[in-house]
Amino acid sequence: MTPSSTPPGATRHTTRAHSFNAAAAQYAANRPSYPPILFDAVEDLAGRPLSGARTADVGAGTGISTGLLRGRGADVLAVEPGPGMAAEFRRAHPGIPIVRGSGDALPLASASMDLLTYAQSWHWTEPNRSVPEALRVLRPGGALALWWNTEALDVPWIEAAARRAERFLGLDEKDRKAGKSPSATRPADSLIADPTGTLDFEHRQVRWSRRVPVDTRLANVGSHSQFLVLGEEATRAFFAEERNHLLQAFPEGSVEETYVVELLVAIRS
Repeated sequence: MTPSSTPPGATRHTTRAHSFNAAAAQYAANRPSYPPILFDAVEDLAGRPLSGARTADVGAGTGISTGLLRGRGADVLAVEPGPGMAAEFRRAHPGIPIVRGSGDALPLASASMDLLTYAQSWHWTEPNRSVPEALRVLRPGGALALWWNTEALDVPWIEAAARRAERFLGLDEKDRKAGKSPSATRPADSLIADPTGTLDFEHRQVRWSRRVPVDTRLANVGSHSQFLVLGEEATRAFFAEERNHLLQAFPEGSVEETYVVELLVAIRS
């Protein structure tokens, strides 16, 4: 498809996906991790321990989830399409193998994996391609696990900050439901995550929190693609104002970010 025939929406999606490569160090230093209870839930829904499981962490980014999977004993391989993210991954995790590729065209042998994981990355795939690829690569009885850290909007300060960000970005309720907001809840049911209807997902939520300095909070928000594509100059005033909002609410200089991890797991028959 030539650039002139590429749908505008697809162009924005691709630009946002590529934006992480120039901000890989910021992403690695400031994005939230995942709690141990999440991996307990993955094991429970997958029906097997992570220890010894032949695992591919797809869209691995800088390796936040990959390192935790390795820590749980998984025999893990990272798959990452972005050169900047892959370079940061290699710097942080020199002992974990990584290959370049995407969920839409996995560079993996058929029936070779016990577990495929997509941490914050399934929404960058095209399910009409990524679902068949996942089923191809998984062994019979293997599991596909998707998860997203979503902000707990029932916490008043988080909800207020999310709305300020949406106003700045020109987003509304419709955009939020479409997953365009940085605070949007990612797919939590099989019809959204898999419009093909092929997979039978089980859904679980895991709530957790972390306390971080205000500047880490701002850098975390700024590492989302909606802000990265605008650039530092265009977002400088917003983040200066946001810093003032947070310091007025939290004069001690730190905030407790609360997340709800949305987890979906499907077993290959």
